[in-house]
Amino acid sequence: MPLTLYDKIYQEHLVNPDDKAAPLLYIDSHLIFEVPTAQAFDGLKKNNRPVRRTDLTLATVDHNVPTDDRSKYRDAASFVKEPQARTQITLLEKNIKEHDIRYLGMSDRRQGIVHVVGPEQGLTLPGSTLFCGDSHTPTHGAVGALAVSGGTSDIEHVLATQTVLQKKYKNFRVQVEGELGPGVYSKDIVLHLLGKIGTAGATGCVIEFCGSTIRNLSMEARMVLCNMSIEGGARSGLVAPDEVTFEYLKGRPLVPSGAEWYKALTYWKTLYSDEYALWDFSVLINASDIAPSITWGTSPDDVIPITGHLPDPADFDEKQPFKAAAIRRSLKYMALEPNISATSIKVDRVFIGSCTNSRIEDLRAAAKVARGRKVADSVYAMVVPGSGLVRQQAESEGLDVILKAAGFDWREAGCSMCLAMNPDVLAPGERCASTTNRNFEGRQGPGGRTHLVSPAMAAAAAIKGHLTDVREFLTSGNGSIATTQLTLEGDKVSSYGKVAASAPASNFENGGDTFANRPAQQAKRSVEGIPKFRVVRSVAAPFDMQNINTDLVIPGDYLKTVKRTGLGPHLFEELRYDSTSHKEVSSFVLNQDPYRKSQILVCTGENFGCGSSREHAVWALVDFGFKCVIAPSFASIFFNNSGKNGLLAIPLDDAAALRKIHAEGLAKREVEVDLPKQEIRDFEGRLITTFEVDSYTKHCLINGLDDISNTLMSEEKIFDFETKQQTKFPWLFGRIRKLQSPRRLGLHLPGAQDIFDW
Repeated sequence: MPLTLYDKIYQEHLVNPDDKAAPLLYIDSHLIFEVPTAQAFDGLKKNNRPVRRTDLTLATVDHNVPTDDRSKYRDAASFVKEPQARTQITLLEKNIKEHDIRYLGMSDRRQGIVHVVGPEQGLTLPGSTLFCGDSHTPTHGAVGALAVSGGTSDIEHVLATQTVLQKKYKNFRVQVEGELGPGVYSKDIVLHLLGKIGTAGATGCVIEFCGSTIRNLSMEARMVLCNMSIEGGARSGLVAPDEVTFEYLKGRPLVPSGAEWYKALTYWKTLYSDEYALWDFSVLINASDIAPSITWGTSPDDVIPITGHLPDPADFDEKQPFKAAAIRRSLKYMALEPNISATSIKVDRVFIGSCTNSRIEDLRAAAKVARGRKVADSVYAMVVPGSGLVRQQAESEGLDVILKAAGFDWREAGCSMCLAMNPDVLAPGERCASTTNRNFEGRQGPGGRTHLVSPAMAAAAAIKGHLTDVREFLTSGNGSIATTQLTLEGDKVSSYGKVAASAPASNFENGGDTFANRPAQQAKRSVEGIPKFRVVRSVAAPFDMQNINTDLVIPGDYLKTVKRTGLGPHLFEELRYDSTSHKEVSSFVLNQDPYRKSQILVCTGENFGCGSSREHAVWALVDFGFKCVIAPSFASIFFNNSGKNGLLAIPLDDAAALRKIHAEGLAKREVEVDLPKQEIRDFEGRLITTFEVDSYTKHCLINGLDDISNTLMSEEKIFDFETKQQTKFPWLFGRIRKLQSPRRLGLHLPGAQDIFDW
């Protein structure tokens, strides 16, 4: 039977192909960072469980780290001033020491954004599976890997079992053909796609990008596409490996070498979608139709070409009232008027960075526009390299000199202004041309306004002081591999700098540290499960919004917590409280009785929970008192996170039944959700509708069972599987243990006291 690339990798990693109810996917590489891991390690400690495969786990810090000058850096405890961020970072350092996990910290020039560091070090390999607790993990699919994300419960699951529960998703082909026009980059391709399919267009799917345009992109450009596949609702993104992939990988520290390189290469060349493979969905895009693009609103699919005009909600009132309401809300938040031109929008800030666009090719594109020009007096512009090695490479090419001469602030590596979790934030009302991936309300800071653009477009906006067609600055060049892989002087240089691969450490040569740390028998059962769910009776809190994203459910600043509790008071904070007086907004539903005590939330808009993979949105809902959320559809990761925390998420495509439940909520009458019977009844006990729920989730919710306990009942099967995998794909095991300390490689900061000498 012909298979897609996704089908092949998925089937290759199923621990037990016969288990259809709770399929376990073996994880070849696990990337961890400071924000969602504290609770996961706490769970391991509580249950006396080891990290199963330290040889398959790599840690770094990125979301919370300051991007200030590090010349006087001593240690994280003294360098990070914000207390909660400092706690998360120092807790991660404590945990990785206890479990002997390789760590790229702030004293290490290899430190950086998790989705830049992974491919840069060669952690991500074709045909492998990778897990990371961040929604932009699909980035790694650019090399032909299946890269998936999830919340803290999934992180703990991978640490304890080296597997993740992963059902089979649908196949979505995005085929792009032809030559890109001048000034058009991969960011424009993916923005164009989002404008076509929307933020829920690929929900429940894995996207494979293909076609002549994709083949003509560099690895770094392909990473941009896969990175933002999540913004279209996809569970992951993929590009089939080819000669571009192999050239990019060869010689990186964690990539096999010698005889193993040729064995791996032979396997990698079998990784493609078969000619007659079945696609559930397909989109064909002509590259000549793609222009330099921007987002104008507060959703990644609010896309127009730079030559376009903003939409008018009145045009959608009659046939698409939800869309009309969303446009009005976005225009109000963004302080923009309908029908104005994109180029009339002035900006206060420009940010070039994030896991989407902070690699060396992105910095070259920005420098090409900035060379010999000056940032407008009205604009503060910053460039944040994705890793210390990207920064080092950029400086060796003189990009920093060009950018600083133009007036850009040149920073250290980190997530920076992608999200409001570190000192780099927008002030209320500030407008930013940003190379990030999300433009949600408050994403870059409470009240901040974000326009997504490519690095070249961002540089052009910085110079002009408003959103600008970059083609005014570029007479030639686009995002094709022929131009992006070259330095500004026309030389071709390895994109991760001149750092040789680490020599094998002695314990690796002897086969040490390449075994599973198996849990003791008594550690297989958790000391506590999840809240049991049977029947809930409550007035349903009625919502009428679509695309309720996780940043709206709980603002990014609260992701710094190291607990699963205490987030309830901050649920929907931007809607519940006035941003100036901080007093309750009386018109908001959760500030009214009886909804303050609602246990059921009913939303008539689609795509509830889109955005981040972290569980904080679910924790906030549960902490407020919600036990059930009903909506037409949910973002995949939010949906998965819900059941793991005792929250029943019910996707209900029966519009009449949904309206009935919503009307009961408006009338302040109770409804009853009966999980054993899979029924929803009105206040008099009359059936409104039945609902579907998968048997595994239902079993766990009714019995209060957590995933890890269930999985460890099959621990012998996991052990047998990984033993076979180690024989079949030996190059995937033990390699992280080859990494050497920054001091040994000359990549440490001279004054640092927290060097991790492995």
